[in-house]
Amino acid sequence: MKKFLTALMLIVSTSVMADTPQNGTEFSQTAQIIPTDNPSKIEVTELFWYGCPHCYALEPQLAAWVKALPKDVTFKRVPGLPRPDWAPMAKAFYVMESLGLSEKLHSKLFEALHKQKAFLPNDEKATIDWITKESGLDRKKVETEFNSFSLNTKLNQAAQIFRASGATGVPTLIIDGKYITSVTMAGGNQEVFNVANYIIENIRKDKAAKK
Repeated sequence: MKKFLTALMLIVSTSVMADTPQNGTEFSQTAQIIPTDNPSKIEVTELFWYGCPHCYALEPQLAAWVKALPKDVTFKRVPGLPRPDWAPMAKAFYVMESLGLSEKLHSKLFEALHKQKAFLPNDEKATIDWITKESGLDRKKVETEFNSFSLNTKLNQAAQIFRASGATGVPTLIIDGKYITSVTMAGGNQEVFNVANYIIENIRKDKAAKK
């Protein structure tokens, strides 16, 4: 009986360990620590690309998860920029943000690319045409935003964040500038949120212990 109980405890212990996200497997530390906007909050950043079908598939679950985040957690998006041909979509993100169009057009841009196949994600002219049409703004105003100095600064920052995170693809979540996880690392769409929740909870405990 004693041997049976020992074996049973070992099985239970192994099962618990298997369900606990592991550093180096389901998540890892960022290549460099990335400064967050508000150190008093736990910051979650999504690295994404509008042209990515996995980002498109994740978006509805991500939106629901973000809506339910606790008050001590903040969320933001940063367009992934590991290579030049992703730049038009990164520009689109920041242009929509600067023009106050993010809430209106973020999901619509995903739909235009993946459902409607309206244009290719590396076609900057078509992207400008689409934002102009969907926003009702003057095309010159949209073009000016696409060529602004401030936009280039934001693109450089996005590229730096991608490199500093150590990400190898998108969608990737950066948690508090110190940890990353992704659908690939975690093993699925729901799993990536389970891992993120696990990391957030542990960061929260660490912050509380330091007070």
